[in-house]
Amino acid sequence: MKTQENVKPVDIRPFAYAISLIDGKWKMHILFWLWKQDTLRYSELKRSLGNVTHKMLSSQLKELEADGLVLRREYPQVPPKVEYSLTEKGKSMMPILSELCRWGNQNVPDGWEQN
Repeated sequence: MKTQENVKPVDIRPFAYAISLIDGKWKMHILFWLWKQDTLRYSELKRSLGNVTHKMLSSQLKELEADGLVLRREYPQVPPKVEYSLTEKGKSMMPILSELCRWGNQNVPDGWEQN
């Protein structure tokens, strides 16, 4: 049995920081689609995600941009054209996302469908 004296301190900050960047119902989905498609316009991203509201997608994109994972590129034209892509920091997370995809591929039950 471990006593208080034998317990090693755990620095949770790196884990908590990483999770804070991807915490949110749609952030990992957004990162996935930008990883697979390189650059997407807002409407293309919304269509790819399916059942996401405008308000939710907009707020999740703003958070991802503020955290330095997603680049928003706005073109001065009418109608407005906005494209999203991964930053270098965002791309550096893709090996983690790739491992999640690999794990999911190995463990998805037969007949499982996304809700």
